[in-house]
Amino acid sequence: MRVYVPLTLPGLAEAHRTGELGAAPLTAYAVTPALREWYLSEDIEELEYAALSRSALASLRLLAADPAAPRRRVVVAVDVPDGAATAGPGRGTDPDAPGEVRVAGAVPLAKAAAVHVDADDAEADVAAAAGALGAADAGDDDAQSVVDGAEDHELLWFATQEIPNLVGPAD
Repeated sequence: MRVYVPLTLPGLAEAHRTGELGAAPLTAYAVTPALREWYLSEDIEELEYAALSRSALASLRLLAADPAAPRRRVVVAVDVPDGAATAGPGRGTDPDAPGEVRVAGAVPLAKAAAVHVDADDAEADVAAAAGALGAADAGDDDAQSVVDGAEDHELLWFATQEIPNLVGPAD
């Protein structure tokens, strides 16, 4: 099963250093029944893109919580065994969490299929979106427009061999 794990660039650097995507249980996004219902499509590529987009929003939330992190969303696409990812308790039908899953065990970075990261030119919009996220969550339409501005930027695809170049030199 393909899952999309939200990270930040420091989180990706830590995963590169340790070889794991984070402590279990890990929150990720995948094509789930709730996502299918929310997105209203049977096209698997569209559904996977929707799961990737949900993970990009979760990455934005991580950025909002870490003002020191570079303002670039990061999503790692990783394959886990079927059954390893399940909808979290009470979250499977939550309309605010379509596609959200929990991965019970450790997820080795070596299982990653690809990494998706914002281009440098997205940083200003992503920074503004991270700053506006709280107000958008509270229902502010103008703030939601700012958050949507980050979503206008497509994440770039990188092979896993390019992770060292994305995270920079080791400390």
